[in-house]
Amino acid sequence: MSDILQVVINRDPEEKEFHQAVSEVMESVKPVLDQNPIYRQARIPERLVEPERAILFRVPWMDDQGEIQVDRGFRIEMNSALGPYKGGLRFHPSVNLGILKFLAFEQVFKNALTTLPMGGGKGGSDFDPKGKSDNEVMRFCHSFMCELFRHIGPNTDVPAGDIGVGAREIGFLFGMYKKLRNEFTGVLTGKGLNWGGSLIRPEATGYGSVYFASEMIATRNESLEGKTCLVSGSGNVAQFTTEKLNELGAKVVTLSDSAGYIYDESGIDSKKLEYVKVLKNVRRGRIKEYADKYSSAVYTPVDPALDHNPLWNHKVDCAFPSATQNEINGKDAQNLVSNGVMLVSEGANMPTVPDGVDIFLQEKLLYGPGKAANAGGVSVSGLEMTQNSMRLVWTREEVDNRLKMIMKSIHQSSLEAAEQYGTPGNYVNGANIAGFVKVVDAMLDQGLV
Repeated sequence: MSDILQVVINRDPEEKEFHQAVSEVMESVKPVLDQNPIYRQARIPERLVEPERAILFRVPWMDDQGEIQVDRGFRIEMNSALGPYKGGLRFHPSVNLGILKFLAFEQVFKNALTTLPMGGGKGGSDFDPKGKSDNEVMRFCHSFMCELFRHIGPNTDVPAGDIGVGAREIGFLFGMYKKLRNEFTGVLTGKGLNWGGSLIRPEATGYGSVYFASEMIATRNESLEGKTCLVSGSGNVAQFTTEKLNELGAKVVTLSDSAGYIYDESGIDSKKLEYVKVLKNVRRGRIKEYADKYSSAVYTPVDPALDHNPLWNHKVDCAFPSATQNEINGKDAQNLVSNGVMLVSEGANMPTVPDGVDIFLQEKLLYGPGKAANAGGVSVSGLEMTQNSMRLVWTREEVDNRLKMIMKSIHQSSLEAAEQYGTPGNYVNGANIAGFVKVVDAMLDQGLV
């Protein structure tokens, strides 16, 4: 495994997040490779770490002052053994090839776990929609799609939203795709409900991480009712994680953004959550304003000098990291353990650094890694694809029930795989192994392609 990782590092030395993702998966699946030498003979690990296709393009657009701006666009089509490439588009200044390769690599195994026929991909741009007008975002999205449309399609590659790409951006992207192709197909997911979208899609990632947490905690004959929870982020995933936790009788006491976090000891109830949704989704404001409105909340700005995030240093029962990658470092993980946290369910992609993961596993926390716990979003994206293909719209209850069944299935397959390969209760190994076996068996069936 170390040889494969070294090859990856030598080829792309700057792609730290990708190295991290490859290292975690390869470490988990070593027992599988040892017991199935055909995988090594077929050079499966070496094939898995190379994208089937990586697309890089320029995106020129004009701002409201009439100045021409140029950003980079990307699409990583990682693996199509199980179906069309599927994975989100991220618009954020931090976007680069390494981050998107890590996300696409994770997506391959996450999508395999969903039981739906989807391959894995990811894409986006270093464009920052924050502070841009609707017209600027529209002009950027139209320019972005003028290149991306050549590489995607309902049976080839079906992008969705991610950080910086919500309903507004999906609408602009779809509009240009439809114009260029002169066809109305389900090529993007996360669409508006009145033009091909699915009920529960905005809620799916947050709801899914809570459903996965419910399955984990049930293995100890407990429930989420009455539990106090930390949630990071304040975007789509964090909002609906909070909403579902409230519905199940838990209490959420934190939310955050890139500038800082709020701690509300009395709990972020449904009324306060509605304020957050307007603040973030409509006004696009900062979470600090929550503390200005509610006297029960304390706002703490980000302090770059600290070696930890104080959000993770409160006495609670459960934690739901729902912001971004590597937001929990080793000290944060130790703080969570010291404060009595029994469960961590990741709504974000790879939000915990390897040292932190090791601490969670050593302490035998109920730890749901992102590729399992946050698979609800792509699961409902897959259900949206199905509805588009059938020209049907399912009810909210039907989609939600299917989501619950998928998350239950992911939990069960992860638990069984971990048990089968000698690490019972280790959801990291279980999720990696279950997804890996499904993908690589399909690759073997299809030959050397």
